Amino acid sequence: MHLVSLRALPVALVAALSCLAAESAIAATAAEPAQVAAAAQQVRDQVVAWRRDIHQHPELGQHEVRTAKLVADQLRKLGLQPRTGIAHTGVVAVLKGGKPGPRIAIRADMDALPVTEPAGLPFASQVKADYRGQPVGVMHACGHDAHVAILLGVATALAAQKEQLPGEVMFVFQPAEEGPPTPGAPFGAAMMLSEGVFKEFKPEAVFGLHVWAGLSVGEVGYRSGPMLASADEWSLTVRGKQTHGSRPWDGVDPITVGAQILLASQSLIARQVNIAATPVVLTAGQFNAGVRFNIIPDEAKLVGTLRTFDAAVREDVIARLRRTAEDYAHAAGASAELQVVNNAPATINDPALTRRVLPSLQRAAGEARVKESAMVTVAEDFSQFANTVPGFYFFVGSTAAGIDPAKAPINHSPQFLLDEGALEVGTKAMLQVALAYLHGA
Repeated sequence: MHLVSLRALPVALVAALSCLAAESAIAATAAEPAQVAAAAQQVRDQVVAWRRDIHQHPELGQHEVRTAKLVADQLRKLGLQPRTGIAHTGVVAVLKGGKPGPRIAIRADMDALPVTEPAGLPFASQVKADYRGQPVGVMHACGHDAHVAILLGVATALAAQKEQLPGEVMFVFQPAEEGPPTPGAPFGAAMMLSEGVFKEFKPEAVFGLHVWAGLSVGEVGYRSGPMLASADEWSLTVRGKQTHGSRPWDGVDPITVGAQILLASQSLIARQVNIAATPVVLTAGQFNAGVRFNIIPDEAKLVGTLRTFDAAVREDVIARLRRTAEDYAHAAGASAELQVVNNAPATINDPALTRRVLPSLQRAAGEARVKESAMVTVAEDFSQFANTVPGFYFFVGSTAAGIDPAKAPINHSPQFLLDEGALEVGTKAMLQVALAYLHGA
């Protein structure tokens, strides 16, 4: 390296170098962990209050009317101009910083689940609703109440430093991550994109998080590349020939054929798919047929889910399942029709973005508490956004200290219990990620 005296350089160049040095110093200090922690702590009580309010008043997908109003009202108090009614109940707002810089998006999902919450919490849900023709309880058993509260906290903290903020941030509050009320209809993320949520504002990157019972509070989980599985909902209709149960030879029994196909589907995964290369799960959750004990029905229907991490593997498994079903049905004189609807592609964290963001997670939570996660076979339609622009998604531990996360009730259980310490960790981590990216770190 050759050293050159500043006196030997033109004045303009010295000024430019000084300016760059100053900007680098600003970028380095803008997302300083102590400052981020202070900002997260400043909004902590409000984030907890928002979470408890939303938890007590949960709403199912595309019915998040009260939640959307709460979100929009809070965003207006920050001086933003939210757009409402996207994908029925979605809310979006853009914060424009006082300096030029990159564009990013941060997403939170808003909907609850058709789960009845047990008594115990002073803010436990007592909400009842109708879900696909059945009366159900409604509960934030997945933690989306925390996601909304955290993103409102992040928005509040960023808006407080708007003038010093480079770039623009889109806050995306998404409905129907758990699915729409009508089977086969698009989920919330796909619908928001189809309605142009990224049309006029296309971010460089999109970020999301999920509170996760599989980690202790204070811990953060991440993974580069495939992290969450794609989710396909499949239905198989087997058509036979109705007859008296005492004379099966006079008809074609779709129940027996359906059972043979179901058992063969498990052999398919065990013997035809290289699950050492990439995980695959094929599960039937419903098997419906018949109305009377002594009548072989005309039809049987199986419904289930397929989880994969690779698009080519997904197509291969679907083709094999279809062929298996049709061949078993043909052998018995029946017919089989398979229909598959993809509710969410695999969530794949962009490797370059992951490398860039990882130091922010480590600064926010502490390096020892940031853990590389295994691939998880649950699914998330955040992947729709991350397939449009580079995305990064991470877990925030929600299980209280002293409880083994491996034994804690997992998300979607009526016993799922969020330690509210996760709210501050999630706020701090997402705020650190956003600020570091906006300042070029």
